[in-house]
Amino acid sequence: MVDDVELRAIEEIVRRVMDRLVQEEQPSDPNRKGVRIGVSVRHLHLCQKDVEILFGEGYKLEPRNELYQKGEYATTSAVTLVGPRMRCMDQVRVLGPTRDRTQVEVSRTDAIFLGIDPPVRPSGNHEETNGIIVVGPVGVIHLKQGVIRANRHMHIHTSDAQRWGLKDNDTVRVRIANAHKNTVLEGVQVRVRDTFRAEMHVDTDDANACSVSTGDFAEILD
Repeated sequence: MVDDVELRAIEEIVRRVMDRLVQEEQPSDPNRKGVRIGVSVRHLHLCQKDVEILFGEGYKLEPRNELYQKGEYATTSAVTLVGPRMRCMDQVRVLGPTRDRTQVEVSRTDAIFLGIDPPVRPSGNHEETNGIIVVGPVGVIHLKQGVIRANRHMHIHTSDAQRWGLKDNDTVRVRIANAHKNTVLEGVQVRVRDTFRAEMHVDTDDANACSVSTGDFAEILD
């Protein structure tokens, strides 16, 4: 049996290997606007108040493994989502750190299973969105709104954005070319920050449709 310490050590080794492979596979042509692809599986972000309702008073989210974006991490905590038809989706991972408002992100396929119809929105835009029941090991939240299908977007470091002539909240076309399919995605939102690493986020439905996995690359066309 592999204990928690050994598991975390293995995950850290895998992360470092993946980072090395990303550096080696990054398109070398400086004129090409290549971005890594990150496939976003169903997850949620919690405010501290909801963390304590779900997991207990004073509970702090504990990192399980780092994500590609600096400061972001998957936690050791998971919850169950319950839709209006009482269908349950177990082991939905909580991502850290905590946020000002709780947000649940699912794919269209997830939403159909749960019996909801969340809109496609940028992160943080909760106006007229679905609610859902969130069940933790200690308590339950009846979330009134905050369930979204995250829009296609990419994180770009400020220096890359300047080099590529992009600014925050631009929308671009992106081409994904591989041995299985060649696909162009429209309306991909650009998000620029000094702490970001170049990465485009798509949900599992888009990833399956385009035959891509985390660590593959896409090219910005305009």
